[in-house]
Amino acid sequence: MTVPSELYRPPLGLLTDLYQLTMAYAAYKSGASRREAVFHLHYRKNPFKGGYAVACGLSAAVDFIRNFRFAEEDLRYLAGLAGADGKPLFDEAFLAELGRLDLALEVDAVPEGTVVFPHEPLVRVQGPVIACMLLETPLLNLINFSTLVATKASRICLAARGEPVLEFGLRRAQGIDGGLTASRSAYVGGCAATSNVLAGRLFDIPVKGTHAHSWVMLFDSEREAFDAYADALPGNCVFLVDTYDTLQGVRNAIAVGNALRARGHDLIGVRLDSGDLAYLSQQARRMLDEAGFPKATVLASNDLDEGIIASLHEQGAAIAVWGVGTRLATAYDDAALGGVYKLSAVRDPGGPWQYRIKLSEQAVKISTPGILNVRRFVSDGQFIADMIWDETAPPRVGSEATLVDPLDPTRRKRIPEGTPYTDLLVPVFRGGRVVNQPPPAIEARAVAKAQLDGFHPGIKRMVNPHIHPVGLERGLHEFKTRLILEKRGVAP
Repeated sequence: MTVPSELYRPPLGLLTDLYQLTMAYAAYKSGASRREAVFHLHYRKNPFKGGYAVACGLSAAVDFIRNFRFAEEDLRYLAGLAGADGKPLFDEAFLAELGRLDLALEVDAVPEGTVVFPHEPLVRVQGPVIACMLLETPLLNLINFSTLVATKASRICLAARGEPVLEFGLRRAQGIDGGLTASRSAYVGGCAATSNVLAGRLFDIPVKGTHAHSWVMLFDSEREAFDAYADALPGNCVFLVDTYDTLQGVRNAIAVGNALRARGHDLIGVRLDSGDLAYLSQQARRMLDEAGFPKATVLASNDLDEGIIASLHEQGAAIAVWGVGTRLATAYDDAALGGVYKLSAVRDPGGPWQYRIKLSEQAVKISTPGILNVRRFVSDGQFIADMIWDETAPPRVGSEATLVDPLDPTRRKRIPEGTPYTDLLVPVFRGGRVVNQPPPAIEARAVAKAQLDGFHPGIKRMVNPHIHPVGLERGLHEFKTRLILEKRGVAP
């Protein structure tokens, strides 16, 4: 049985699905492992019925790849696995190969905090087949959830209209790793701080917190509890006022605030965690102002999300800080981003690329061949369109660009010649060595804010958002169409 101290121990070579290893073994036995491949990680639809996503998780992915290896105990475990015939699943020569495996890969990715859209590659992996295969599951695990939570946080912060959002979700998160990942991703998405102290230390995120109802219940009266807290932490007094009677709790907070002021300190605020938050916040604000505490903050929690926060704003709630827990850390109400990792090209060592495409009865599931990048065009300081293009067949310099909708080829957008642009994928690994270390969370957070400011405001709508134009470069679209027809046995 695995003991807890071993759960997250490095290395994490076994953090994969079994089919990745069986495919790798088959590639080894067949000789296909000598080939080089290109894979792309992308997602197919925006989460939360929204207009965008915020890319996140690259920092953890870089750490995973850099530290990747199979430990001796991992290889012993794999040696003990049996197939349906009762015989060892893997032979000793293959396991020895895994023990020597070096991820000498070329990895390109969009920087954390980049605003992204369906079908766009977030990560591109190029290198030996087995190394590429073994990264599928861990990359999806690390990028999908992080991007989902960063996007949720971004939406919540937009609903808060610039007021601080504090992430309070650790106790409801999906395990230790889920809680840490959610805290970091929420900060990248725009949250001001977290209650998660370990995340604060690991990721250099500001930490914030008040007290729980149990603190008040520990004493014979609410006033006594507030007094004791103020004695211990006179410079950090935000009182939770709804343990018994919310408005009486505000009165008790004001009384303690007056005592604090007499000692040279000030009341920072009160927190509401139940009831009619719009009404109670208005009353609390009026009471604090009348008592001479106009700078004291009204903070609210209680299963908040972007929809509830937007509604409270519409109701005139006097809330200045938002504590969001469960629905942020669990990315309610989208269970997963739905990212995929698809093969797009293979070649023999030193040979030409052979392009691959996955077909489907559903157009959204048809993959795009090539070695792809994303070109983001800018006009008058605003991002106007994204073009997915193949680096082996780049658009002609100086020519007009035409974007073709991946799901509806009759929808096209022309980009005038000379329009400024930026290519989103940047080198991260070359020859298995890091060439661009992802920046800390605070810088990724700044990237996300700057990116959102550069788009049409409509993509940030909570309901029926504007669709940012994303399309295949026309030559890539035509090549993809020919390949589809060829694979389906239809004459072009």
